[in-house]
Amino acid sequence: MNIYYQKTSAPDRIVMIPPSQISANPNQPRKIFSDEAIFKLADSIRQYGIIQPLVVRRVNDSYELVSGERRLRAAKEIGLESVPCVIAQMTEEKSAQIAIIENLLREDLNMFEEALAFESLIDTYGITQEQLAKRLSNSQSYIANKLRLLRLDSETRERILENSLTERHARALLKIHDEEQRARILDKIIDEGLNVTRSEELIERAISKDVSIENQEDEQIVQSAKIMPEKSVRAFYSSIERAINSMKTSGVNVKSRRIENDDFTEITILIPVKQQ
Repeated sequence: MNIYYQKTSAPDRIVMIPPSQISANPNQPRKIFSDEAIFKLADSIRQYGIIQPLVVRRVNDSYELVSGERRLRAAKEIGLESVPCVIAQMTEEKSAQIAIIENLLREDLNMFEEALAFESLIDTYGITQEQLAKRLSNSQSYIANKLRLLRLDSETRERILENSLTERHARALLKIHDEEQRARILDKIIDEGLNVTRSEELIERAISKDVSIENQEDEQIVQSAKIMPEKSVRAFYSSIERAINSMKTSGVNVKSRRIENDDFTEITILIPVKQQ
């Protein structure tokens, strides 16, 4: 990953800046910081000082952190009057990219922090997944797969992290669209300590059961059409809409169009051959 920036002062010049004059990076992707880790780093800084300078950029009359969040927190913890910094000239977008890359290289972000960071860059700067992938030296499918994790509700995300489940667990849970059912399955995975393979098998059984129920419902719709045509037609339309919504929830970019006239109703469904 090659990210370059120009310094406003002489190359490698280090300046001392009071921590109070440095604001946090608003695009810092890491949301959870271990107090224990900060305390250990503070103890190291107390003994040996800050070995690697922080990187900051000028914002009006103060400074904004680009990288070095832990060092800054640790310095404030022990009350340092100033910290060594390199002042970089860069845009907010470049600063956000560096903050993400720094954490990615250390593998510091959990799966959801990484996904939120990608989403923030895309939404804030109006770039595509492909453009973001190129800037972060990743594949577009990698970005897309991370973003799909955000379809899980916040409570599910928290429980996944609290119980140290893997990203494969999270991906498997995405197949369950009903939140209540997903919560029940997650309970079972956690309570029984199911590994990824057994979790996927459990989820596939749950999906198969739902499909069986849906097939029974569809058969009932067909049979009722012989008795109550108008009601069964409305039910048929609802069945189609449910199927389309289910595909959209699964990440399929399906499009549909419904045209009605005096003689018939035309429903067109477009499903892309290649899925992202």
